[in-house]
Amino acid sequence: MPEIGDAAPTEAKLKPRPERTDLFFEEEDLQYEEEILRNPFSVKCWFRYIEFKQSASQAVLNLLYERALKELPGSYKLWYHYLKARRAQVKRRCVTDPAYEDVNNCHERALVFMHKMPRLWLDYCQFLMEQGRITRTRRTFDRALRALPITQHSRIWPLYLRFVRSHPLPETAVRVYRRFLKLSPESAEEYIEYLRSIDRLDEAAQRLATVVNDERFVSKEGKSNYQLWHELCDLISQNPDKVQSLNVGAIIRGGLTRFTDQLGKLWCSLADYYIRSGHFEKARDVYEEAIQTVMTVRDFTQVFDSYAQFEESMIAAKMETTSELGREEEDDVDLELRLARFEQLISRRPLLLNSVLLRQNPHHVHEWHKRVTLHQGRPREVINTYTEAVQTVDPFKATGKPHTLWVAFAKFYEDNGQLDDARTILEKATKVNFKQVEDLASVWCEYGEMELRHDNYDQALRLLRKATALPARRAEYFDGSEPVQNRVYKSLKVWSMLADLEESLGTFQSTKAVYERILDLRIATPQIVINYAMFLEEHSYFEESFKAYERGISLFKWPNVSDIWSTYLTKFIARYGGRKLERARDLFEQALDGCPPKYAKTLYLLYAQLEEEWGLARHAMAVYERATCAVEPSQQHEMFNIYIKRAAEIYGVTHTRSIYQKAIEVLSDEHAREMCLRFADMECKLGEIDRARAIYSFCSQICDPRTTGTFWQTWKDFEIRHGNEDTIREMLRIRRSVQATYNTQVNFMASQMLKVYSNATGTVSDLAPGQSGMDDMKLLEHRAEQLAAEAERDQPPRSQGKILFVRSDASRAELAELAQQANPEEIEIGEEEEEEEEEGLQPNEVPLEQQSVPATVFGSLKED
Repeated sequence: MPEIGDAAPTEAKLKPRPERTDLFFEEEDLQYEEEILRNPFSVKCWFRYIEFKQSASQAVLNLLYERALKELPGSYKLWYHYLKARRAQVKRRCVTDPAYEDVNNCHERALVFMHKMPRLWLDYCQFLMEQGRITRTRRTFDRALRALPITQHSRIWPLYLRFVRSHPLPETAVRVYRRFLKLSPESAEEYIEYLRSIDRLDEAAQRLATVVNDERFVSKEGKSNYQLWHELCDLISQNPDKVQSLNVGAIIRGGLTRFTDQLGKLWCSLADYYIRSGHFEKARDVYEEAIQTVMTVRDFTQVFDSYAQFEESMIAAKMETTSELGREEEDDVDLELRLARFEQLISRRPLLLNSVLLRQNPHHVHEWHKRVTLHQGRPREVINTYTEAVQTVDPFKATGKPHTLWVAFAKFYEDNGQLDDARTILEKATKVNFKQVEDLASVWCEYGEMELRHDNYDQALRLLRKATALPARRAEYFDGSEPVQNRVYKSLKVWSMLADLEESLGTFQSTKAVYERILDLRIATPQIVINYAMFLEEHSYFEESFKAYERGISLFKWPNVSDIWSTYLTKFIARYGGRKLERARDLFEQALDGCPPKYAKTLYLLYAQLEEEWGLARHAMAVYERATCAVEPSQQHEMFNIYIKRAAEIYGVTHTRSIYQKAIEVLSDEHAREMCLRFADMECKLGEIDRARAIYSFCSQICDPRTTGTFWQTWKDFEIRHGNEDTIREMLRIRRSVQATYNTQVNFMASQMLKVYSNATGTVSDLAPGQSGMDDMKLLEHRAEQLAAEAERDQPPRSQGKILFVRSDASRAELAELAQQANPEEIEIGEEEEEEEEEGLQPNEVPLEQQSVPATVFGSLKED
């Protein structure tokens, strides 16, 4: 018996054994034997015989299979079941049992005929793997690969690779994997993982580098090219002593150019490689280069944190070494040097971060100002920073105000007493082609303010006059095709400062010329016009100031001209009063022509005041009446109040009746109710009770008893004081009529109930808690029915003898005519029933009265 791992059996062992002659058959076998004799080449006959003999001994069954295969050596089905049965027979035996060798020989004999069947090769190889015959198994796998066509190799390789991975034979496995990769190069990741598991990192790095450089490679695990590159960087940087065949620095720097969005990790990997290799100075150089070149804050944070951790570890390692070996002077110096280097790194962080942001956007003005702040206390660095900033920032690409850099640069020189250098900076700034005219105007203004701070008033005036001088080539203010130097003469900011300086330092004529020039250029604002007019008024040029107002009015339209008109009219009235009344009236009419309702109130009140003080009262009333129609609806109520008050003071309260009537017609219902109450109160004070009652009756048509209880209470108190039983009954009848009218107006009811219930509970859906899906309209209808039922219950009981109707649109003549018409079937019952007042009845009390029945009711039935 050969040992485990021996070579394959020789040719002598593969010869079939001689056929046995001592065959014994049972009586039940005869029919199958006869069938076989008749059809020796029928697979079905042999399988029926084999199935019948399944319960027989192994020797008998094996002999039957051998007889069948002798007749049909090319039957795959027979070989497959025979080999399966033979493997099952030795499954529970020891692998050193000779029976295993018999089964192996049986497989060999099968492969002579079935060498193109991969299933038999797989079963044989699996069987050999279970026996532990490594060499024989490997050779069998090789024979299978040589025997099978290449299209079926994919069925053999997975088992072959599992076999080589299951034994600690790295050299054999590596050679097998190399052969496998020639057939399936896309499985390189599996080979790399195996190499890492057996600690062959150098070859793993080479394979991984090959994969990364292959643009056609598609990862079976779904990894991107960057993920594979990152794995390569981690592999070569964390194992510098085991990866010798690759240029680590070149590989990682190549990744820096390919993956610009992941620079932080790659720089840290390169520095980590040098740290693990013991080249600490090279690692420090790599960190310095990284923080000077990264473009994002995320990458900078990764690199800086790694750099700081590296410096801390260096300090900790030095302190441990010193404590173990004893402290010497050189060690103290080295430790202090490392501590100083670490402190400097931490202190540099804000400046380094600012550099990153400026590399992202070198035209970010605010970041340049922050950089100057970081250099505070170091004049040379501040000057260098400002110089670099003004040279780098492109005004057309700048984020922020680029002129502030020039101004701050000059201010720095000014604060340090170098005024000439500050002037030089600002002179250069005035020649810069800024994107906006506003930037150049700000430079000129700052230039002038600097001269004013140093009491150079004449120089400041000369500068601003120079800035506002007409250029050789004029251009429009918003013409972007022209440089800002040709457009700054239209900058209101420069002109405003020049006007202020002329007022303070110049003459009257020069200041007037500046204001006139502003108006001629049509760049004035309403405030500039008012300032000009006030300036002329201060120098007693009143008519000139009014002309200035007129020019300003011609420049602007509503609503920008509102302040000019208000100031103009106020100043004119204060100046002339009633001496030029017609001129003032013309000005007011001109101002009110085209005036929006939003700004009309002030002008009308000013106009009315003029007429009251200097003009005619009827003119003032006419102005007030016009104002009530010209102002906004929200201001009409207030305007009517003023109109009524002034009319009462001038003409008396009786003159306000027409005003009240117009107000009631024009105003909204809420304000109209208030006007009605005030009107009725006035009539009551004048003793006009019937007028007051008519006003209450008219107002009742817009007062829903459910929402305007105050009005009805006021009318009730009025009738109690001044009315009688009939008037009170009429008031109650009107109230029921109005309530019935509102009950039929569904839209009004809905809006009123929405208003009431929104104030009470918040939403309409709260009317039915727990039924949020119920239609809101159904809820409103349900509530309307409840209100109608309540109103019906509140009404006093009526006589059972008649049906009473309310005719709200019938005149008195029609009612009298109806009353005169007699009913021939009417029965006289005596005195007519008198309606009881609602106030005298209890809620559940029914008015009953006993009366005698007339004899005519009984007719002939009357008893004698």
